[in-house]
Order: sequence, then C-alpha cells, then structure tokens
Amino acid sequence: MIKKYYLLSPGPTPVPEHVLAAAAEPIIHHRTPEFSKIFMDVTEGLKYVFGTKEDAYILTSSGTGAMEAAVVNTLSPGDKALTINAGKFGERWGNICKAYGIQYKEIIVEWGVDYPKEQLEAELKANPEIKAVFCQLSETSTGAIFDVQGFGEVVAKTNAILVVDGISGAGVMPCPMDDWKIDIFLSGSQKSFMIPPGLAYIAFSQKAWKFVETAKCPKFYFDAKKARKNLADKTTPWTPGISLIIQQKKALDIIVGMGLEKLFLHHRVLGDATRAGVKALGLELLAQKPGNILTAVKTPAGIEGGKIVKTMQSKYMAYIAGAQDPHKGKFFRIAHLGYMGGFDIITALTALEMTLSDLGYKFEVGSSVKAAEPILRENWA
Repeated sequence: MIKKYYLLSPGPTPVPEHVLAAAAEPIIHHRTPEFSKIFMDVTEGLKYVFGTKEDAYILTSSGTGAMEAAVVNTLSPGDKALTINAGKFGERWGNICKAYGIQYKEIIVEWGVDYPKEQLEAELKANPEIKAVFCQLSETSTGAIFDVQGFGEVVAKTNAILVVDGISGAGVMPCPMDDWKIDIFLSGSQKSFMIPPGLAYIAFSQKAWKFVETAKCPKFYFDAKKARKNLADKTTPWTPGISLIIQQKKALDIIVGMGLEKLFLHHRVLGDATRAGVKALGLELLAQKPGNILTAVKTPAGIEGGKIVKTMQSKYMAYIAGAQDPHKGKFFRIAHLGYMGGFDIITALTALEMTLSDLGYKFEVGSSVKAAEPILRENWA
C-alpha cells in the first residue's frame, strides 16, 4: 500500500504548495531594490500579525534566537527578572537568563495548569526590583494558553517590561501587542506563519527600547540596535535567509488576504473539532485552558504514550508529537495550526482511532469523527 506522509505536529507545520515552490526560484541578491521591496513587505505583514505600530525585525534563526535577543538586548548581568515556567519553553527563559548572568525568579507552574494575573501582580509587588517578566502566549509543550492581556495590564503598572513568546500562538489567537501592552513580542516562521523553520521575528515597544539603550549583556549577531539601523535602509545587518523571506511574503499574502479574524475563527473551529473528537474517545485533555494551537491529550491507562506516537508515525505516517521530558509518555499532542484544514483533523482522529485499536484501547469505532464532523460542517464556508 502507498503510504502518504501527514504532518500534524506543532512545528514544523505544513507549508502551502506554492509557498514551498518559491524556494526553488532563482536566488536574488539581498542588497538590491528587488529584495528590499520584498523584505519591507514582510516586515509590514509581521506588524499586522503582531498588532503593532512598532517595527518588526527578522532574524535568521529559530525562535529561540528571538528569545535570546529579547534577553540580551534589554538586560544587564545582575538584573533581576521573573520567568513563568509552565512547560519546556517557559523553562527555556530561565536557561537563557542564567547563561547571561541574569538573576531570575522562576515561577514553576504544573504543566497544563493556569497562572492567573493576580498571582503575577502579587509577585511583582513583593519583588519591585524585577525588570522583566518572561512568559508564553501558548506553551507549545502542553497546549495551554495564558492570560497575556491580563499580564500586560499588571506589568504596565510597574517599571518592568513584559516579554511574550508567541512562537506558536501568534497568528492563531488574538494577541495584539500594542493593545495588550506587550513590550517585546516574538515568534518563529515554522508555526502559523506557514513556512519552513529558519526565521524568527521580534518587535520592541518604546518602553522596551529604553531598556535597550542601557542593556550591557554581550551581543553581536542579535544586536537590536544594528537591526534598527539597518532596517532604516530597508535591509539587515547580516546575510538574511533570502528564500525564506520570499516564501514568507507569499504566506503573508494568504494571511493578510484572509484577515486575522477569519484566521482566528479557522483555528478555533479546528481546535473545537479536535477536542470534541478526543473527548468522544473517552480521553482527557491536559491543559486547563487549552488553546487552538494544539491539543495535548493524556495517555489512557494501560497504554504507554510513546507507543501511540510511534505507531501513528511508523504505521500510519501521521506525525503528531509526544510529551517532552520529564513527562514523556504521559500525553501526546495533535496540532491544528497554520496550513491545516478540516480534513487534516479527520485524518488525525482516524489515525488515532486506528492506533488506539492496535494498542488494545476500547472505544466505539468512528466516535471521534462523528463528534468532530458536525463542528467542521457547520463552519465549512
């Protein structure tokens, strides 16, 4: 039997065919008016997705590069910061701070559990010396989303800045940087931006730029001042990812043409359908506040979670993601962001049913699709 590859992971995500094909076009030089036009169109598109009037900067790196840029461009060794560690990527904020000598207080939140803005407010009142708060819009390792709007209200009343990792959440759910008082917002290319990995995006508020002026952390490649200076000349300090930026222009044409509100609705429908499907199988969600980025599902009793992921990948070619350390095997993750549609959800649920049946889990065959299909049909337009 011919087996087709289905990419259902939270990153990288599927790329539209014509966007993918753009990488096969002849390369152009990056110090030309031709490329500068494309480059500036992409920066404007990023500002639209970010919901900001501030400039957005393109880094040739993964999203972690933008996370590091956020730290080194705003803080100095010995500064105090607060990191919200609610999963593998919240933990990364602390690791970056540690690498640069930032004294950070790590708020450890159980995976999948919410962190209310009231607790953040109490932490900042008790620790007024904190200069930056680092958090996730969506914690990709759990599928949980957080009250970034509430965080913005709290942090804006202090002298600290709010830094938000929107790597998986930007373009999937509302998070207007300016309206929600976010000081640094960042994302990556391989999620809802619908291109391959390799680019990261970051924008700074005016409040954050004041921090940039006094920051003393060592930096070279990720120097925001250099990026700002070069953007004025419609270019980058270093050789950019030319083909990726051309691909991003084509993908942003889709996003802008569709409009954010319709894009958010699209992802909500996919998320609702996925959650309805797994619940119909008697499975339990991990996150208290699951987002429309991905659905994390607890492994049913008696089955090792790693076998679910391996079987779906090796036998059915449906590539979902497993849980990361220290929770390997305890849950699995089905993504529904970026270039995915309703039939991707049907495929994911059907492959999951076949896998669970192979592993001895008892359920009514077809129940997940039966639960998801009405949601998809109702919103099919």
